[in-house]
Amino acid sequence: MVDYKSYYTRGIKDMKYDIAIIEVRGYVAAVVALDIMLKTANVELLAYEPRLGGRLVTIIVKGDISSVTASLKSAVAALQSEDKVASYAVVANPHKEILKFYDKEVK
Repeated sequence: MVDYKSYYTRGIKDMKYDIAIIEVRGYVAAVVALDIMLKTANVELLAYEPRLGGRLVTIIVKGDISSVTASLKSAVAALQSEDKVASYAVVANPHKEILKFYDKEVK
């Protein structure tokens, strides 16, 4: 029999932060989005990745769940009217394996 409780809670004690991910169209929009996110709440830049020559930029910030959510909402609200937001998400308690995707310190 599968122990669902341990299946869904394993690895949670390992996570020290939550993340917000935003993908924007253009390097300038990425700088604006990051500036808004950092000024809105207590978050830190975790990673960024320009694609297609900077025409699409992914930004990942870390912090507690309320901070990453507030910072993401502010950036999306500011840039969505200009059609600069491609996609966005908040990931609470990301699994350790997900963190390996972008965080080089996680082993």
